[in-house]
Amino acid sequence: MTENASQIGIWRTIRNALTLDSQLYENAQNTTKTHRLAFTIVFLAALSRAIGSLVILLLTRTTPLAAIFALSIDILSVIISYYVWTFTIWKVGQWLKTNAPSYRALLSPIGFAYSPQILNFLTLIPLLGRPIELMLSVWTLLAVIVAVRQALDVRTRRAAIICLLCFPLIQIVTGVIQAAQQLFD
Repeated sequence: MTENASQIGIWRTIRNALTLDSQLYENAQNTTKTHRLAFTIVFLAALSRAIGSLVILLLTRTTPLAAIFALSIDILSVIISYYVWTFTIWKVGQWLKTNAPSYRALLSPIGFAYSPQILNFLTLIPLLGRPIELMLSVWTLLAVIVAVRQALDVRTRRAAIICLLCFPLIQIVTGVIQAAQQLFD
């Protein structure tokens, strides 16, 4: 596959994820290529969050060392939350459904569901940052519900229950990481 075809594939995947296209999640095969594509989306989401933070850090005239530390924490927090959220969904899915897929099989669909987070850099807009952040969180939650519904082959209600049981944990982990990061800013 050429680099141009690969770029078209990632943007098509992101577009389909943003529109909550259930076929995208249904067809998310457990392959190295899809895992790489899903991780690329998660990394872009992490980078978007870091870019938003970088602008704020530059405006507050933070030290270069503190900025590098904060950016690293931002990127790692998104990536860690992806793996933790996938793990908790997998464990709850196993508990509620006897023939749940493997943890690895959930990585691609949930990674695709992180597509709304690619717009996280918009949170730096004055007065709109927090509402945008909340909207992106809800959008991501909805995408993860669709991903879980398709990946676990369950009804929407059960997928929503699974995701809503795990969502507060991810919000707490992210909040703790952000609070710890602010201690060093």
